[in-house]
Amino acid sequence: MTWTPDCIPDQSGRLAVVTGANSGIGYVTARELAHRGAHVILACRSRERGQEAMQRLRTEVPDARAELRMLDLADLKSVRSFAEGWSHDRLDLLVNNAGVALVPFSRTADGFESQFGINHLGTYALTGLLMPHLLASANPRVVTVSSEGQRFARFDMANLNAERRYRAAFAYVQSKRANLYFAMELQRRADINGQKLRSMAVAPGLTRSNVLTGGANSTRGRAYGILTRLLLRVAFRPTPDGAKTSLYAATVPDLPGGSYVVPDGPFQLRGEPVLRRRERAIRDSSTAHQLWMLSEQLTDVHYSLSP
Repeated sequence: MTWTPDCIPDQSGRLAVVTGANSGIGYVTARELAHRGAHVILACRSRERGQEAMQRLRTEVPDARAELRMLDLADLKSVRSFAEGWSHDRLDLLVNNAGVALVPFSRTADGFESQFGINHLGTYALTGLLMPHLLASANPRVVTVSSEGQRFARFDMANLNAERRYRAAFAYVQSKRANLYFAMELQRRADINGQKLRSMAVAPGLTRSNVLTGGANSTRGRAYGILTRLLLRVAFRPTPDGAKTSLYAATVPDLPGGSYVVPDGPFQLRGEPVLRRRERAIRDSSTAHQLWMLSEQLTDVHYSLSP
């Protein structure tokens, strides 16, 4: 069966944060939630691009309830500032969408390898700092965007932060495996503590976005830009299709916590949202626990959930 955003139930009264909502999957996710009545906070790194996204959103969804707030996952000071500036009585939905992919080696403001630091540590810290507001909701949900590429990760706990050799592709899929470990461990801790919070992970499949051409990848030269844009047009599917798994995980009413939503096509590259249960990383609670402890140590963010 084909699942489309038309299947999304009314979201009126729901308060949602979507990180990286100025473009790509994040923008489509925010737009569709707003279109169905949710109050959406667009959490963006660039004020200029965030304002452009807000203008576009208000054009496409004239009655949208939306606001823009600044958030840079590459800087834990920015993450803390975002959480400390929270002005609502609760948070019903957090979509951890923002991330980088296959970028040249660099360090975040706090000294972490950028893909691990942004994709995982920034996400871990933001979710933990917002946890009191999530637990104030009657039905809180966290959706973390991983990648179909995580299946190829050689997860090396001793080289998560590029302590040794750095290879962009290996660091990327490793950070996306970390996203999956994080989402599953968060659900385990919520269950142990008797919380109603539901944590999901998703893989969008091959999707057209600026993650391979924007940000740090924009400095890779003209030939890289031309070839990558050609590849995106030929092999990758439209952005709204890639946003389906995020929207499915965020809105399907009876979806159980700990779900991993992926496209149902070959190699999870395209297709309709489906639950994937036969994934080794989902059951690897030992590695997930080790990663959680390391993340707590590196970010100094401690959740209000017992292990």
